Amino acid sequence: MSATEALKNAIRDVADFPKAGIVFKDITPILANAALFRSSIDLLCATSGGQKIDKVVGIDARGFIFASAVADRLGAGFVPVRKKGKLPWKTHQASYSLEYGESIVELHQDAISLGENVLLVDDLLATGGTAAAAVKLLDELGANLIGISFLIELSFLKGREKLTGHPIQSILTY
Repeated sequence: MSATEALKNAIRDVADFPKAGIVFKDITPILANAALFRSSIDLLCATSGGQKIDKVVGIDARGFIFASAVADRLGAGFVPVRKKGKLPWKTHQASYSLEYGESIVELHQDAISLGENVLLVDDLLATGGTAAAAVKLLDELGANLIGISFLIELSFLKGREKLTGHPIQSILTY
């Protein structure tokens, strides 16, 4: 069995979570299994294409798990993109649309230096709103966005369409 097949087999579908009609892709079985977690990090690291990465940016909250491990493995710094009000220093903000309203993510103003090579990592690409907001913040800081990498992509939600102009790689696609 390939590494991607093993990961896909470990993901648990949870019906009607967080609300009726949604099938949630639960990654906790991957996190709980050392070999699967290591494999997921190996595959996400490979999305850098061997390029030198200065910073790996992770999106609140499950993206932190994968991005920090990828950063460690690549010898890069880790930078969190957080929900509004969670970062203690001066921030840039970007809003994005939710099904019923808007939300805001933030990034420290000094988190990325002009021209640094950045890899954006998150656990899941769904509608693409959060990732697009993170990309906007990285663009504002002058990051050289090498790529955007996801463990899982729900292709039927067409989130990739909000991220045009940047290389996108997903380990697993549904």
